[in-house]
Amino acid sequence: MIRDIEIPEVKNVTVAVARKKQPGESDEWRVFLINRNSFPIENTLVASTGYGVKDGEEQRTSVLRHFLETVPAESTALVEPIDPAVFHLNNEYWVSYYIGTTIFDKRFVFVPDSIREDNLIFIEELDMKGILHS
Repeated sequence: MIRDIEIPEVKNVTVAVARKKQPGESDEWRVFLINRNSFPIENTLVASTGYGVKDGEEQRTSVLRHFLETVPAESTALVEPIDPAVFHLNNEYWVSYYIGTTIFDKRFVFVPDSIREDNLIFIEELDMKGILHS
């Protein structure tokens, strides 16, 4: 039965959107997966999509899938660049990975307009300013 299925809790794995300042050029925004565990995560798959409403019209981006294979212990991995033109949407990152033979997955959603200058913090693992999903 469904109530007999044990769903493991995701711990110490998160997603961040960070801004890289380019001297003399426009800023470059990127999405990163952060593994804060003391062990690697394996066969990591990240599915990204954007969805929402603007001016009364429903908008949706394509679903992109990124296979990261192994994300080493206490490290980060670049998932994808992100265009500021989609910051008004819900930006969803569904992360699935293995630890041993156990699969973990979690959905991280950056709500509309949460990716903005006012919300930037310094993210030590990236050595950049960005928005860290909690």
